[in-house]
Amino acid sequence: MFEVLVYLYENYAFAVGKHDQWPDADALTRKLSAVGFDADEISEALEWLQGLARVSQDAVSVRDARGESFRSYASFEVERLGHEAIAFLSFLEGQGQLCAAQREIVIERALAMARTDDDWPVPLTKLKLIVLMVLWSQQADVDVLLLEELLDDGDDRLLH
Repeated sequence: MFEVLVYLYENYAFAVGKHDQWPDADALTRKLSAVGFDADEISEALEWLQGLARVSQDAVSVRDARGESFRSYASFEVERLGHEAIAFLSFLEGQGQLCAAQREIVIERALAMARTDDDWPVPLTKLKLIVLMVLWSQQADVDVLLLEELLDDGDDRLLH
């Protein structure tokens, strides 16, 4: 599923907010199949994106957190997200890269993925992609350094 999401981001990021440039679900399914993605992966990814759209639409404005406030995680959230993912979300929020509402959407979508994937705790590479997809869906301005971090798959890179 995540390979499909990466492909969609790489090929349709320019079309955010330009719904006339997005193919309909059937055409998109055909395009993804033609590229070589499995039908189940395509279906899961499109369903996940529909869930993201639904959650984003239904998101209640969350009051900006003050410096002394914090997010308390339920035990099942800690189990499924893992400490590394929770620390990363806290870091992004502390740096002003995620607002509280976006954090909640990321958590919901990560837990939705964990329900179907049984890949617990959520690997940091997958959480980064979820963050990227949430920011993309919200047409948020993404800092270049954050974008580089979110796209980092953990492989060694040559520094210039």
